Amino acid sequence: MTYEILANWDEEAGVWCAVCNDIPLALESNSFDALIEKVKTVAIEILELNGKREEDVKLCFKVVH
Repeated sequence: MTYEILANWDEEAGVWCAVCNDIPLALESNSFDALIEKVKTVAIEILELNGKREEDVKLCFKVVH
């Protein structure tokens, strides 16, 4: 299954934010690369806890800047 992750730059806070209502997930980081790594790690952990196998999961990032 493919999950869409919405990533955007929060100018006021000075961080990248990522949200996904289907997982559910809400994370932030100072750098975009670090945010991507966080999302990959946390999303897989959450989904595995809910019975999804890692090989069945695809993450699609939609970036708004």
